[in-house]
Amino acid sequence: MDVLADPTYVVPPVPAAASGVAWLRAGVARFSEGADHVRRRALVARVLDGVDPGSLRRPGDPVAVLAEAMGLPRAVAPDVTAVAACYQPHVPVTAAADAAVARLVAACGGVWDEGTANRIGVLVQAGAATRALIAGVEPPVPVTRRVGPDGSEVEVDLRDAWFGAGRHACPGREHALALVEGSRAFHRLHEDFLVLPNAWDFASAAAFVRAGFAAVGTTSLGVAVAHGLPDAAGVAGEETVALARLLVRLPVPVTVDVEAGFGGDPGELAARLWELGVAGVNVEDGRGAGLAEPAAQARVVRAMKRAAPGLFVNARVDTHWLGVDRASTLVRAAAYVEAGADGVFVPGLREEAGIAAAVAAVPVPLNVLPDLPVPTLRDLGVRRVSTGSLPFRAALSAAVRTAAAVRAGTPPPPDLPTYQETNHLPLESPTPKRRESYVQDT
Repeated sequence: MDVLADPTYVVPPVPAAASGVAWLRAGVARFSEGADHVRRRALVARVLDGVDPGSLRRPGDPVAVLAEAMGLPRAVAPDVTAVAACYQPHVPVTAAADAAVARLVAACGGVWDEGTANRIGVLVQAGAATRALIAGVEPPVPVTRRVGPDGSEVEVDLRDAWFGAGRHACPGREHALALVEGSRAFHRLHEDFLVLPNAWDFASAAAFVRAGFAAVGTTSLGVAVAHGLPDAAGVAGEETVALARLLVRLPVPVTVDVEAGFGGDPGELAARLWELGVAGVNVEDGRGAGLAEPAAQARVVRAMKRAAPGLFVNARVDTHWLGVDRASTLVRAAAYVEAGADGVFVPGLREEAGIAAAVAAVPVPLNVLPDLPVPTLRDLGVRRVSTGSLPFRAALSAAVRTAAAVRAGTPPPPDLPTYQETNHLPLESPTPKRRESYVQDT
């Protein structure tokens, strides 16, 4: 670490440029020394000084969380990723990355100046490093580079200085850790025991939050049927994403049932949902009346985790649900865990002995439906109980009974929420404020 504190070792110099990644490199504190570095680092500090780290403890892609906090669209995250891949001076620049810089400048107001460059620099430097930290990579940035007094370039190992040291040390360590903490909030709910209600629209989800549930999931049956579509047919993808976009307004983590992935690229779907602020997904290996090959489903899980490392991927094993090849349940679960699954869901697993065996065999939280009393499931070691489609089906039944009571001239069910209480559900779930975040070596 002596190199980082030695003023005779400087960051690799970069030439001036008028546009693209080269312009960005030439204007940020990260690749500056002397008076330029002092001035540009002050611009970064100005961004961070107005940030409450607590406001960053939200699920989702940290770049999207950061962008929204800076008043930018969450959708800039893919452009930030493209630029980050070419940001270092020793890495060749692609035309796609140059175009991404132009779009980011436009999103920041269209002015190609040092303020804009360092604003984008905060986003870029928060990107890969924070995502790596969320994924458990230690250190998130393995090396940095310096040029010695003799002109030779040296690599500095950062194993003992994750956030750098000396004049280029990261000024946003607290903000970075807050982003990581926010991304792991839903994971931590599984450390004890989680009862997860499954919603089919914003109102049902907000009502669950009002009732004190710590997180909310969606039910694929409810979402599909509410839109006049069949469940498990892969046809409710856009409806599911549209609902997710609404539910991330809620002040609790949200996990989304994506059936088998809706037939598209699982990584793209995971990244899209993570960018929106979704905390987790439930992805099933059922395929109609049969099952996917374990290796093929493991590739789905792996692609999701690679694209969205902070997303809680709950791998659903449909052997008991479909009554097909039940003997492969634990083999499938092991394959999905090996691929990166954060949890395993076995709907239809009802026998105490089978549940206990699954808990013992699966090294991640086991999720089941409430086919046994919740205290029993907790005692068996289950970490998550999902209500599945039960609330949706109960709501349909109650709605029909209520209408039938009106038709029959009998009193409706008692203790219904009032019009005013129901109308206030959206107002009780404002979009949380989010602020800026961090750089790794500035």
